[in-house]
Amino acid sequence: MNAAEGVSFPTDSTSSAARTILADALRKADPVGARAVEHETAWRREYLTHFRRAVEAGIGDPGAAHSIADDGLASMRHLMRFRDVPLSDAIDTSALQQVFHTTSTSGTQEPETELTLPYRGERLRGRQVVDQLADWHDRGVITASCVEAVTRVLDHPEWLRLDGDVVVVLGAGAEMGPYRALQRWGAEVAAIDLPDAGVQGRVRDVAASGAGTVHVPSRIVTDADSDIGADLVRELPAVAHWLGSFQGRLVLGNYCYADGRQHVQVSAAADALAAHLLDHRPDTALAYLATPTDVFAVPHEEVDVSEVAYSKGRAGRTLRSAVRMASRGRLLQRNYPPGADPGLCDALVPQQGPNYALAKRLQRWRATSARHSGTTVSMNVAPSTRTRSVLKNRALAAAYAGAHRFGVEVFDPATSNTLMAALLVHDLRADVPAQAEPWQDEAHAAAHGGLWTTAYHPRSALGLAAVLGLGSLRG
Repeated sequence: MNAAEGVSFPTDSTSSAARTILADALRKADPVGARAVEHETAWRREYLTHFRRAVEAGIGDPGAAHSIADDGLASMRHLMRFRDVPLSDAIDTSALQQVFHTTSTSGTQEPETELTLPYRGERLRGRQVVDQLADWHDRGVITASCVEAVTRVLDHPEWLRLDGDVVVVLGAGAEMGPYRALQRWGAEVAAIDLPDAGVQGRVRDVAASGAGTVHVPSRIVTDADSDIGADLVRELPAVAHWLGSFQGRLVLGNYCYADGRQHVQVSAAADALAAHLLDHRPDTALAYLATPTDVFAVPHEEVDVSEVAYSKGRAGRTLRSAVRMASRGRLLQRNYPPGADPGLCDALVPQQGPNYALAKRLQRWRATSARHSGTTVSMNVAPSTRTRSVLKNRALAAAYAGAHRFGVEVFDPATSNTLMAALLVHDLRADVPAQAEPWQDEAHAAAHGGLWTTAYHPRSALGLAAVLGLGSLRG
């Protein structure tokens, strides 16, 4: 992207920018780690180690975790550009080149008054949802705090409408976002996605068939989809100005996804928008979905489940030894050292690349920083999900198809987005107690899909899962 067109990197090298941001994040908390990042010459192969270190350095030291988050965000906002200015100054100093009107649609249906969960071709309700949550927990797919949070929403269906809030859904057309569920429940949503006729047609159809009210930015008052929508990366100041016109508390949810460097650009733009809203509307709440394919500190309860899985069965140990010997120790490595508390689940996937890792880490840093300053934040780990963006990568699609052999459940999008929307409602309405450390906030109410409780280090099982899943893909 040309710098004049919107949010951009300072140079053509995304690797150089990522190294600078991560090194700046670590400089106070882990100076040795910062130097290691700066001197890394094989970034696209070795970035996994450095992103892991940026989590390790904050465990047991909340001050270090907050420093990493704050300094990483500051570096990004200084380094990234919007047209000709640093991203940190983009919204307040850039002249508006576009002013949005608002096109609103009210759904024709009655709002759902209970939480139901689509799962494997059925729609679970009431006791069925409770039983499914218990089954997932028993199999190590979700945490106990996730069960408690969703159960509380079941007990308080009046929360589902989110009365008094305007949920800003960045990436309204995304498969993993809460937009569809929120419309079934009758919420008020500001839906932002690209001004593309196909995307906006889907956004409009969900609004018309729902029970809530949806506002979309439009260039003129028209019914033409090509005149509706906003490109956050290119029209950041105009989006910020448009959101300023809404009454009530804004809940800014970032559900955007893009390939490669564009994912960093849209995450950086969303972060600049978050910072602006928090400055000008301090009651703004933030919402994110954390990817399970990242590095997380994991409570001992999840580590214990993994340890049981690792030690179970003589035949399993025999096969594991043979595989490890044949692979020279690369495959089927133990997920955690015995007794780890917390454990460190390193599920970064090389196929997703360093830009994906940086884009998602920016979101985690903003959640950590904002929560520390007293902002209401909903950020929950979501399960691996069969979205179109994942399945177009054949290696990942094969690994997902074979993941169940290692105790990992891969969810369908309808199940994931409803489950995560319920957790969003919980976080916005329940009185969630603060955790002692940022890693504990991140681990709370996690729906990790089994990556935290599997017996093996995820990357050491990924190749085998892909081989085992190839047959399913062919079928």
